[in-house]
Amino acid sequence: MAYNLSVKVHPVVLFQIVDAYERRNADAHRVIGTLLGSVEKGVVEVTNCFCVPHKEYDDMVEAEIMYAKEMFDFIKRVNPQENIVGWWATGQEVTSHSSAIHDFYSRECANPIHLTLDTTLQGERMGVKAYLNVPIGVPGGKGGCMFTPISVDVTCYEPEVVGIQLASKTAMVAHKDTVEPMMDLARIAEATNKLSGLLDTVLAYVEDVLAGKTVPDNSVGRALTDMINSVPKMTSEEFDKMFNSNIKDLLMVMTLAQLVKTQLQLNEKLTLLTSV
Repeated sequence: MAYNLSVKVHPVVLFQIVDAYERRNADAHRVIGTLLGSVEKGVVEVTNCFCVPHKEYDDMVEAEIMYAKEMFDFIKRVNPQENIVGWWATGQEVTSHSSAIHDFYSRECANPIHLTLDTTLQGERMGVKAYLNVPIGVPGGKGGCMFTPISVDVTCYEPEVVGIQLASKTAMVAHKDTVEPMMDLARIAEATNKLSGLLDTVLAYVEDVLAGKTVPDNSVGRALTDMINSVPKMTSEEFDKMFNSNIKDLLMVMTLAQLVKTQLQLNEKLTLLTSV
C-alpha cells in the first residue's frame, strides 16, 4: 500500500459537496458520496463526485450501494477516464461509521482516500482534509486500521479559475446574489491591470533592495531570475507584432462566433414561421 499519496481537489467537487449538503434531508446530520478522478505518480486528482443516499444509526450505517454502482456506470459512459478514487463526507472528523463505509470503497478501488469537508465553517473556513486507511498491529497478533491524514490541495483548470473569480465577486457586491459575466476583452483588460500592479510591486521591491532599504531574499531573487529566463527574448517591435496578431485572431473568432449565433437564431425563427 502506498502511504505517500497526495490529493488534489478541483473546485467543482467542493461545490457539488456543498450543494448536496444543502439539499440533504431534514433528519440527516451529514452527507456522503463517491469521489471520481485519476491516480498518477502518487497524486490522486479528484475531478468529480456524486452523493450516495445513506442513513446512520448508533450501531450501524445503511448506504444505497446499488444506487452508487448504477450512478458510477452512468458517469463512466460519459467520461471513461474518471474512476473511483475514494469517498467523501461532510463534517470535520472521522466518525465511528467511517470504517464500514471505507470497507466498501476498498473493494471498488485500490488505496481509496477519504475526504472530509467542514460545512459548519468553524474558524470561518471550510476546512478540507484527506485521509488514507492504514493497517496497524503486530505480526501474528490482532490487526486493525486507522485513518492517517495526507496532504490535500485545491487545484484548478483555467476555465475553473474564471468561474471562481466570477463567483468571488458576489461577496464584494452588496445586496446582489448574481454577477454578470465579463466579456473576453474586459477579462483581458482586468488581467492586464492586475499584471501591471504585480510588476509595480516587483519593481518597488527590487529598487528597495538596490537602495539598501530592504534585506534581499535569495528565494525571491531565484524566482525572479527563473521568471526572467522563461520570457522569450524578443524586441519590443516583435512583441507588438505578435500581440497585435493574437488580438486580431481573437477578434476574428469572436466575430465568427457571433455570426454563427445570429444565423442559428434566424434559422430557428424561419423554421417556426414555416411550421405555422
